[in-house]
Amino acid sequence: MIRKLTKEDHAKVMELVEPKAAENLFIIGDIEAFGYDSDIQEVWGEWKQEDLIAVLLRYSENFIIYSEGEYDVKGFTEIINDYKQRCNVSGLQHLIKPLQTYIDKYVRIHKETYYAACEKLSYPVNLEEVEQVEYLQPVDYEENVKMLDSIPEFAASNVTVESREHAEKNKTGRTYFIRDEKGTMVASASTTAENSHSAMIVGVCTRPGYERQGYATKCMEKLCTALLAEGKSLCLFYDNPAAGNIYKRLGFKDIGMWTMIRYEAE
Repeated sequence: MIRKLTKEDHAKVMELVEPKAAENLFIIGDIEAFGYDSDIQEVWGEWKQEDLIAVLLRYSENFIIYSEGEYDVKGFTEIINDYKQRCNVSGLQHLIKPLQTYIDKYVRIHKETYYAACEKLSYPVNLEEVEQVEYLQPVDYEENVKMLDSIPEFAASNVTVESREHAEKNKTGRTYFIRDEKGTMVASASTTAENSHSAMIVGVCTRPGYERQGYATKCMEKLCTALLAEGKSLCLFYDNPAAGNIYKRLGFKDIGMWTMIRYEAE
């Protein structure tokens, strides 16, 4: 049976999603931020007697699904099909694939990325070596945004001074950066979608001309050490195996492929 969930169901929801905090980063974060009664968010669950076995969350136009096993594919598809506006459907590949057969909408974008998680770094971080890595402060926001703009793969990103301010205010993201001996900001690494159980690593970057000198690795070491000390599971997306190897040296392990499909309005 599928029904809309309320705050009275919260303990059961957490019982389902908390053991896989990295996989459920967005579901946990959205529920912590907006709960079950918001105009912008809805949460449905499939029940097998007293057990909650699957969850579908809609935040704005974004649907995310999670289940530990088989779930009512047609039942959840009906909910998505009833949403007549443009929408995104995302989740672990093996959970999204069954839905695709029944979603009656035009596909605009279909993207698959590697999804990796980390519970512990694979080596002890030398704290003296990362002393020069700093927590990004408001006075540094503009410089950081300009550095990102100078990097081709980040030139089209939506990172702004305002987005940095919003993340800091709402505790949904943080950034660590490093300068060279001349004081130039040369690398940084950030989080997004932070919640009480997990955080996603994003924006790992190095200013052109400063690559392969270990700057980004030091930022990652400092960032991951801080997050893991808070008891958070870490996760990230990456597009190619070469990038994945860098993260795997730190202790990230693949947990599956992540699917994101953008459907047009009917």
